[in-house]
Amino acid sequence: MRPPLRVPGQRHLAQRRGVQRAAARHPQLRLRAVEAAPRPGHLPGVGVGLAAPQIGIPLALAVIEDPAEVPPEIAAERERPPQPRLELINPVVTPLGSRYHAFHEGCLSVEGLTAVVPRHAKVRLSALDGAGRPYEAELSGRPARIAQHETDHLNGTLYLDRAEPRSLSTIGNHERFWAAPAR
Repeated sequence: MRPPLRVPGQRHLAQRRGVQRAAARHPQLRLRAVEAAPRPGHLPGVGVGLAAPQIGIPLALAVIEDPAEVPPEIAAERERPPQPRLELINPVVTPLGSRYHAFHEGCLSVEGLTAVVPRHAKVRLSALDGAGRPYEAELSGRPARIAQHETDHLNGTLYLDRAEPRSLSTIGNHERFWAAPAR
């Protein structure tokens, strides 16, 4: 697997260009891209999703998966149930309701930074799976956030484009001041 393209202080063109729909006429390319996608525990760093443009493939394809290996009380507080692997080919995310949640996000392509991003709390995901079969899923909490983050990559948008600017922080400072237990 290729490493994610990094954005060191500037936007990388591969992440800002439009992507092509992974049409049925490209089943072999679609299948190879899905097969090359990382398996559980193989996403670089602490990644829970990866979009094809992040590894230089200009197709509307992403994979999300979150084993949610955190204590149950944190999982409940953060609305972070385990999310089994989902292949998103030509995904469409539709907001359900008007509720938003703002929470810290990071990105494998923007190494070392995090920021608060408001996202729809609940969405409907319509996509094709790796075999080209259509499916729909209603996602809420963190799985909804991950699906929105990855489909943003397919539209040339990074989480920093949606972030609350004053919340931008290095990962180190985030862990030191926000993620640490209160003293």
